[in-house]
Amino acid sequence: MRELAICVLLLSLIPANAAGLLARQETVDRVAARVENDVILLSDIRALSRYQQFVDGKSESDAQILERLIDQWIVRTEAGVARFPHPSDAEIERSLERVRTSFPSTEEYEARKKQSGLSDTAIREMLASQLFLSNYLDSRFRAGVQIDPKTIEDFYQKSVVPTAKSRGQEPPTLEAARDLIQEALVQRGINDQADRWLIESKARLHIEKLLEGATK
Repeated sequence: MRELAICVLLLSLIPANAAGLLARQETVDRVAARVENDVILLSDIRALSRYQQFVDGKSESDAQILERLIDQWIVRTEAGVARFPHPSDAEIERSLERVRTSFPSTEEYEARKKQSGLSDTAIREMLASQLFLSNYLDSRFRAGVQIDPKTIEDFYQKSVVPTAKSRGQEPPTLEAARDLIQEALVQRGINDQADRWLIESKARLHIEKLLEGATK
Protein backbone atom coordinates (compact mmCIF):
# COMPACT_ATOMS: atom_id res chain seq x y z
CA MET A 1 0.00 0.00 0.00
CA ARG A 2 2.85 2.43 0.85
CA GLU A 3 4.51 1.82 -2.54
CA LEU A 4 1.18 2.48 -4.28
CA ALA A 5 0.76 5.75 -2.36
CA ILE A 6 4.28 6.85 -3.32
CA CYS A 7 3.64 5.95 -6.97
CA VAL A 8 0.40 7.96 -7.03
CA LEU A 9 2.19 10.93 -5.49
CA LEU A 10 5.01 10.82 -8.04
CA LEU A 11 2.76 10.37 -11.04
CA SER A 12 0.86 13.48 -10.01
CA LEU A 13 4.08 15.47 -10.45
CA ILE A 14 4.45 14.51 -14.13
CA PRO A 15 1.98 16.72 -16.04
CA ALA A 16 -0.49 15.01 -18.36
CA ASN A 17 -0.88 16.41 -21.84
CA ALA A 18 -4.67 16.38 -22.22
CA ALA A 19 -6.81 19.47 -22.81
CA GLY A 20 -9.17 20.82 -25.44
CA LEU A 21 -12.33 19.87 -27.20
CA LEU A 22 -14.63 16.93 -26.55
CA ALA A 23 -14.87 14.19 -29.15
CA ARG A 24 -17.60 14.75 -31.75
CA GLN A 25 -19.40 12.29 -33.99
CA GLU A 26 -18.47 12.59 -37.66
CA THR A 27 -20.46 11.00 -40.50
CA VAL A 28 -18.12 11.78 -43.41
CA ASP A 29 -14.46 10.75 -43.42
CA ARG A 30 -11.73 12.70 -45.16
CA VAL A 31 -7.96 13.02 -45.32
CA ALA A 32 -6.57 15.14 -42.47
CA ALA A 33 -2.91 14.90 -43.48
CA ARG A 34 -0.52 13.23 -45.88
CA VAL A 35 2.77 11.90 -44.56
CA GLU A 36 5.05 10.72 -47.34
CA ASN A 37 2.88 8.27 -49.33
CA ASP A 38 0.49 7.57 -46.45
CA VAL A 39 -2.57 9.40 -45.12
CA ILE A 40 -4.05 10.19 -41.72
CA LEU A 41 -7.84 10.30 -41.78
CA LEU A 42 -10.31 12.37 -39.80
CA SER A 43 -11.63 9.07 -38.42
CA ASP A 44 -8.15 8.41 -36.96
CA ILE A 45 -8.37 11.73 -35.11
CA ARG A 46 -11.86 10.86 -33.87
CA ALA A 47 -10.71 7.45 -32.64
CA LEU A 48 -7.83 8.90 -30.57
CA SER A 49 -10.10 11.69 -29.32
CA ARG A 50 -12.59 9.11 -28.02
CA TYR A 51 -9.79 7.19 -26.33
CA GLN A 52 -8.51 10.35 -24.61
CA GLN A 53 -12.06 11.11 -23.54
CA PHE A 54 -12.33 7.62 -22.09
CA VAL A 55 -9.01 7.71 -20.20
CA ASP A 56 -8.84 11.38 -19.14
CA GLY A 57 -12.46 12.53 -19.31
CA LYS A 58 -11.42 15.12 -21.94
CA SER A 59 -9.53 15.24 -25.20
CA GLU A 60 -7.09 17.48 -27.00
CA SER A 61 -8.06 19.61 -29.98
CA ASP A 62 -8.15 18.01 -33.41
CA ALA A 63 -4.96 19.89 -34.40
CA GLN A 64 -3.12 18.60 -31.31
CA ILE A 65 -4.31 15.05 -31.94
CA LEU A 66 -3.18 15.27 -35.56
CA GLU A 67 0.32 16.17 -34.34
CA ARG A 68 0.25 13.12 -32.08
CA LEU A 69 -0.82 10.90 -34.98
CA ILE A 70 2.01 12.22 -37.15
CA ASP A 71 4.44 11.48 -34.32
CA GLN A 72 2.94 7.99 -34.00
CA TRP A 73 3.32 7.45 -37.75
CA ILE A 74 7.04 8.24 -37.47
CA VAL A 75 7.58 5.94 -34.49
CA ARG A 76 5.49 3.13 -35.98
CA THR A 77 7.32 3.33 -39.30
CA GLU A 78 10.73 3.31 -37.60
CA ALA A 79 9.73 0.41 -35.36
CA GLY A 80 8.42 -1.51 -38.35
CA VAL A 81 11.69 -1.10 -40.23
CA ALA A 82 13.53 -2.33 -37.12
CA ARG A 83 11.10 -5.27 -36.88
CA PHE A 84 10.45 -4.36 -33.26
CA PRO A 85 8.25 -6.98 -31.52
CA HIS A 86 4.64 -6.22 -30.74
CA PRO A 87 3.51 -6.45 -27.10
CA SER A 88 2.40 -9.85 -25.84
CA ASP A 89 -1.15 -10.59 -24.76
CA ALA A 90 0.08 -10.62 -21.16
CA GLU A 91 1.53 -7.10 -21.52
CA ILE A 92 -1.69 -5.83 -23.04
CA GLU A 93 -3.75 -7.44 -20.29
CA ARG A 94 -1.58 -5.83 -17.59
CA SER A 95 -1.97 -2.46 -19.27
CA LEU A 96 -5.73 -2.93 -19.49
CA GLU A 97 -5.86 -3.83 -15.80
CA ARG A 98 -3.94 -0.64 -14.93
CA VAL A 99 -6.50 1.37 -16.87
CA ARG A 100 -9.38 -0.38 -15.10
CA THR A 101 -7.91 0.23 -11.65
CA SER A 102 -7.27 3.90 -12.46
CA PHE A 103 -11.04 4.44 -12.18
CA PRO A 104 -12.69 4.79 -8.75
CA SER A 105 -14.99 1.84 -9.46
CA THR A 106 -16.02 -0.69 -12.09
CA GLU A 107 -19.23 1.29 -12.56
CA GLU A 108 -17.27 4.46 -13.37
CA TYR A 109 -15.10 2.53 -15.82
CA GLU A 110 -18.15 1.14 -17.63
CA ALA A 111 -19.91 4.52 -17.62
CA ARG A 112 -16.90 6.31 -19.15
CA LYS A 113 -16.51 3.54 -21.72
CA LYS A 114 -20.15 3.90 -22.74
CA GLN A 115 -19.87 7.69 -22.86
CA SER A 116 -16.83 7.51 -25.15
CA GLY A 117 -18.50 5.02 -27.47
CA LEU A 118 -15.55 2.61 -27.33
CA SER A 119 -15.91 -1.16 -27.32
CA ASP A 120 -13.71 -3.51 -25.28
CA THR A 121 -12.01 -4.53 -28.52
CA ALA A 122 -11.30 -0.91 -29.51
CA ILE A 123 -9.82 -0.14 -26.07
CA ARG A 124 -7.61 -3.22 -26.23
CA GLU A 125 -6.42 -2.35 -29.75
CA MET A 126 -5.61 1.21 -28.73
CA LEU A 127 -3.68 0.00 -25.69
CA ALA A 128 -1.74 -2.48 -27.83
CA SER A 129 -0.80 0.31 -30.24
CA GLN A 130 0.27 2.66 -27.44
CA LEU A 131 2.34 -0.10 -25.83
CA PHE A 132 4.09 -0.90 -29.11
CA LEU A 133 5.08 2.74 -29.59
CA SER A 134 6.15 3.40 -26.00
CA ASN A 135 8.12 0.13 -25.82
CA TYR A 136 10.02 1.08 -28.97
CA LEU A 137 10.86 4.56 -27.69
CA ASP A 138 11.97 3.06 -24.37
CA SER A 139 14.21 0.58 -26.17
CA ARG A 140 15.68 3.27 -28.42
CA PHE A 141 16.39 6.01 -25.85
CA ARG A 142 16.60 4.53 -22.31
CA ALA A 143 20.30 3.68 -22.54
CA GLY A 144 21.11 7.32 -23.28
CA VAL A 145 19.41 8.66 -20.13
CA GLN A 146 21.66 8.97 -17.09
CA ILE A 147 20.27 10.13 -13.73
CA ASP A 148 22.75 11.02 -10.99
CA PRO A 149 21.96 10.78 -7.24
CA LYS A 150 21.97 14.59 -6.84
CA THR A 151 19.17 14.94 -9.41
CA ILE A 152 17.08 12.37 -7.53
CA GLU A 153 17.65 14.17 -4.21
CA ASP A 154 16.77 17.54 -5.74
CA PHE A 155 13.53 16.14 -7.17
CA TYR A 156 12.67 14.64 -3.81
CA GLN A 157 13.27 17.89 -1.90
CA LYS A 158 11.72 20.27 -4.45
CA SER A 159 8.78 18.19 -5.67
CA VAL A 160 7.93 15.12 -3.61
CA VAL A 161 8.17 16.66 -0.12
CA PRO A 162 6.29 19.93 -0.89
CA THR A 163 3.56 18.09 -2.79
CA ALA A 164 2.98 15.61 0.03
CA LYS A 165 2.86 18.38 2.65
CA SER A 166 0.45 20.46 0.55
CA ARG A 167 -1.92 17.49 0.67
CA GLY A 168 -1.52 17.04 4.40
CA GLN A 169 0.40 13.79 3.89
CA GLU A 170 3.60 12.54 5.44
CA PRO A 171 6.27 12.48 2.70
CA PRO A 172 7.86 9.09 1.98
CA THR A 173 11.50 8.79 2.89
CA LEU A 174 14.04 9.43 0.15
CA GLU A 175 15.11 5.79 0.22
CA ALA A 176 11.52 4.59 -0.09
CA ALA A 177 10.92 6.88 -3.05
CA ARG A 178 14.33 6.66 -4.75
CA ASP A 179 13.57 3.93 -7.32
CA LEU A 180 10.25 5.47 -8.32
CA ILE A 181 11.81 8.94 -8.62
CA GLN A 182 14.61 7.56 -10.78
CA GLU A 183 12.16 5.82 -13.12
CA ALA A 184 10.04 8.98 -13.38
CA LEU A 185 13.13 10.99 -14.29
CA VAL A 186 14.27 8.36 -16.78
CA GLN A 187 10.86 8.49 -18.44
CA ARG A 188 11.13 12.28 -18.61
CA GLY A 189 14.57 11.93 -20.23
CA ILE A 190 13.22 9.42 -22.75
CA ASN A 191 10.40 11.83 -23.61
CA ASP A 192 12.85 14.71 -24.08
CA GLN A 193 15.08 12.68 -26.39
CA ALA A 194 12.10 11.35 -28.32
CA ASP A 195 10.72 14.89 -28.78
CA ARG A 196 14.02 16.07 -30.28
CA TRP A 197 14.19 13.04 -32.56
CA LEU A 198 10.62 13.58 -33.76
CA ILE A 199 11.28 17.24 -34.57
CA GLU A 200 14.34 16.25 -36.60
CA SER A 201 12.41 13.46 -38.33
CA LYS A 202 9.54 15.76 -39.31
CA ALA A 203 11.99 18.16 -40.94
CA ARG A 204 13.07 15.38 -43.30
CA LEU A 205 9.58 14.18 -44.24
CA HIS A 206 7.01 15.46 -46.70
CA ILE A 207 4.05 16.33 -44.47
CA GLU A 208 0.93 18.04 -45.80
CA LYS A 209 -1.69 19.00 -43.23
CA LEU A 210 -5.18 19.38 -44.66
CA LEU A 211 -7.06 19.76 -41.38
CA GLU A 212 -8.54 23.22 -40.90
CA GLY A 213 -6.71 25.03 -38.08
CA ALA A 214 -3.65 22.78 -38.21
CA THR A 215 -0.24 24.49 -38.28
CA LYS A 216 1.48 23.90 -41.61
